[in-house]
Order: sequence, then structure tokens, then C-alpha cells
Amino acid sequence: MKLAVQLYSLRHHMENGENFLDILKKVKELGFDGVEFAGFHGYSAEELKKALDELGLVAVGAHMGLDDFREENLASTLEKGRILGAKTLGIGGADTKTETSLNEVIEVMGNADKEAAKYGMCVYFHNHTEEFKEPLFNTVPGTVFERLSAACHMQIDTYWSFHAGKENYSLISEYKDRIPHLHIKDGLDGHPMALGEGNNDLATVVKAAKDNGIEWLILENDDPVPDGIADITRSMFWLKENV
Repeated sequence: MKLAVQLYSLRHHMENGENFLDILKKVKELGFDGVEFAGFHGYSAEELKKALDELGLVAVGAHMGLDDFREENLASTLEKGRILGAKTLGIGGADTKTETSLNEVIEVMGNADKEAAKYGMCVYFHNHTEEFKEPLFNTVPGTVFERLSAACHMQIDTYWSFHAGKENYSLISEYKDRIPHLHIKDGLDGHPMALGEGNNDLATVVKAAKDNGIEWLILENDDPVPDGIADITRSMFWLKENV
């Protein structure tokens, strides 16, 4: 099993002036095999691919915006993924609070996933807690997660699914054919934390990933403490001991 980090976890380093490429070097030094992008910080796909190759990192995926997957932008988005060597691209969430907005997300992501498949790629949606609730409008049966998963691939964030009351082993096993990779995350009372510092059943997540052939675990912390590098360093200690 391979380990990556969602670079959103390290955003404050870049906001504080650290060079993006230096951050990638630190990620490699910590022992990660790949990265999932959350923005490209002014670098071209070609420049980033060169940097990744030099460091020995893989572009596992990228969180982008819903607009990037609309028909008029999709070819450019998939080409960026191709250059990076990323076979999966997705979004970190979207407005699904109304029937209209949910249907729009389903249409955009479903069409994008079908188009991506022509190039050996897939498009995914990253869940939070709310996707596991019944829609307030409830004009069509099923949770937002269930309806989205019928349209595109799903990147399960295993802390938010746990926080929503889902049993991760069963969830991952049920949707294994729709999961390109997992976010491994810990937390307590809805607050993300470094691995081993919360109450998520992380051992179950690792077992489910192994039993269901999930190749990549992607570490993420929405609110790292005291900073992203220190936080993912603590999580990497847990990963080395438990994966």
C-alpha cells in the first residue's frame, strides 16, 4: 500500500511564503510516495511533473473546482492530469443543498467521469459528513452520497464518514469498485487531528483498504496543529507503525 498527502494540509506553509517545491521536498523526506494537489500555486503542469520526477513522487490526484469539470473546461483539465501523470482528478466538495444544485453536480461529475474513462482516468467526489444525510428536499430517495456514487467515483474521507455514523469497513467494501483511493484522517467531535490522536477506528480503515485492494491512502488534516509539517510528521509515525 502506498502513502500520499493531500497538500491542502500544508497550505499555511505556502501562505507564509515557503516555496511550493521546497514543501514537496519535505513531503518526500518524510517518506510519502505521492501527493494529491489542492491548487498548483502558479506552476505549470510540466514544471510540477519535472519536480515530482526529480523527487520520486507520484501525482495521485488533485482537488479542483466544479467548473474545471464542466464540458467547456474538461479537455484542459484532463490534459493537465495527463501531463502530471495523475489518473484521477476530483473535487473536494460542492453545493448539494438543493435538488437543483445536487442535480447539477451529478450531471457535471457524471459526464466528466465518463469522458475521463476514455483516457484511462476517473473523476471523483470527496465527501464530508453531510453527504451521508438524507437530503432535506427528499424528492428523490437516497442520500447525497448514494446518488453521487451512481454518477462518478467517490473518494471516501474516512473521518467524515466515521463522524457521520458510518461503519468504514462496510462502507469501503460496498463501494470498493467506485473508490480510487481513500483519505485517512483522525479527529474528535468533528475536529480533524493527526493520526492516533482522535477516536476514528483507523485500524479498521487500514484493514478495509488492504482487504479491498485500495492502493493509495492519502493523509489529510483540515486544521493541522501547530503547522502542517509538524502535524503530518506525527501522522507519518503512526502510518509507519500501522500500515
